[in-house]
Amino acid sequence: MTLLAAALLGIVQGITEFLPVSSTAHLLVLGQLVGYEDPVFTVMIQLGSILAIMWLYRSKILAIFAGLWSTPEARHFAMAIILATIPALLAGAWLSDYVKAVLYQSPRVFAMAFIAGGIVMLIVEKFRPEPTVLDAEATPLPRALGIGLCQVLALVPGVSRSGATIVGGLVMRLDRPAAAEFSFFLAMPIMMAAFGHEFLEVRHELSSARAAEIGVGLVMAFLSSLVIIKPFLGFVQRSGFAPFAWYRIAIGVLLLVAAARGWVHG
Repeated sequence: MTLLAAALLGIVQGITEFLPVSSTAHLLVLGQLVGYEDPVFTVMIQLGSILAIMWLYRSKILAIFAGLWSTPEARHFAMAIILATIPALLAGAWLSDYVKAVLYQSPRVFAMAFIAGGIVMLIVEKFRPEPTVLDAEATPLPRALGIGLCQVLALVPGVSRSGATIVGGLVMRLDRPAAAEFSFFLAMPIMMAAFGHEFLEVRHELSSARAAEIGVGLVMAFLSSLVIIKPFLGFVQRSGFAPFAWYRIAIGVLLLVAAARGWVHG
């Protein structure tokens, strides 16, 4: 049963990681409902989603690395990603224990973050400035730093890392596809760092059974992320982010009701 739960959670992780709906909050709530609560598992299976985005963008990643010594555009994009990653790395190192010990235990926090994030997303979709950056690789460094500061908010479960960075990109005058792509690339270093941190903390406690559960979740996250990323980009180009905003608000309200009735604890 634990392997089935791990597989289910891995699928949910892969589907929700790159949508602006907070994969972490979905996993924490679903983990309660299926009786599988393991914050370490929640963080570590995110590697599957990162491997999926790296596979889908492998040609661009290789081109950027190859161009670091010869192409100003490649160096600029690499610097933009590094600069945008720094705020979340610093905040995570400082606040990760508090986040896992306190915020991960409160579905009411998830719910309020869902609702607030949805409202912000609707406002930004309606009033966002005219985009001037149509290619993620051309993101100016100050705007990249602004997006990176938005990523810090994703330490709160329910905010959504992709949601915070995509909305930040829209505010920084990136168009929708460019904001989504910049968010994808920004996920790679920060989530690999999170995986590495968790692995170092629990490496001596990983029994074969727990390692198998993480492996199953990671593989399922990889496969479901492969399936969802391209359709997500197409949907965003056609319909924008408003449907995700309304979904967030609805889930937030349902979660508040569930917490009030005791269906979820914390």
